Amino acid sequence: MQLVFIHGALNDHRVWAAQSSYFKERGYPVLAVDLPGHGNTAPALASVPEMAEWLLAALDAAGVTQAALVGHSMGSLIALEAASRAPQRVTHLALLGSTYPMKVADALLDTARDDEAKAINMVTKWSHSPGYADTEPLRQLMLRLAGKQLLHTDLAACNNYAGGQTAAALLRCPTLFIFGTNDVMTPPKSASALAAAIPQAQTITLASGHALMTEQADAVNEALLALIGSR
Repeated sequence: MQLVFIHGALNDHRVWAAQSSYFKERGYPVLAVDLPGHGNTAPALASVPEMAEWLLAALDAAGVTQAALVGHSMGSLIALEAASRAPQRVTHLALLGSTYPMKVADALLDTARDDEAKAINMVTKWSHSPGYADTEPLRQLMLRLAGKQLLHTDLAACNNYAGGQTAAALLRCPTLFIFGTNDVMTPPKSASALAAAIPQAQTITLASGHALMTEQADAVNEALLALIGSR
């Protein structure tokens, strides 16, 4: 079983550094992908279904037949859609900072289109709990990836995704939601309908903002380890 990490909007594989190291040290095969346009020269994709198809093709190319998918924010929608399209291949599913529908405020969409650097500052602030000190690494990562309105493309893909309820009903694998109590981008209560639509979905809530993987790295790692050992 391959453990596959899928990043969110204007991120890349580096946001999973703590999780990748943790599971590699324990002997798990890890694949933290860079979506097209994120840390590579491929053109960015404009919709969640396209990204899900790309992910499944990437698993094919890597020879992965069984995978546990772990997605954050936009990546959670990609993981959800991919799992519904290939249920025989996905053994476990973890959705961090997730919700459906994943509506994005018009003000953020407009700012991402017209002033990407300003939008990055907004997202950086909203991704962390009040008073959390180590916010600069995320901002710098996003600034390095910025260009060609990539943040706007990603946010629009989240905003426009309409397949969540249908995808949820098709899932058969153990599924875990990980929420942050201080997450203002995807508040835990906003995902209640999605969680209810997934058979036997489990949820945990951590004292964190949207950037759970760094703000609560140890707790996220422990929750993921418990999940992939569940079957």
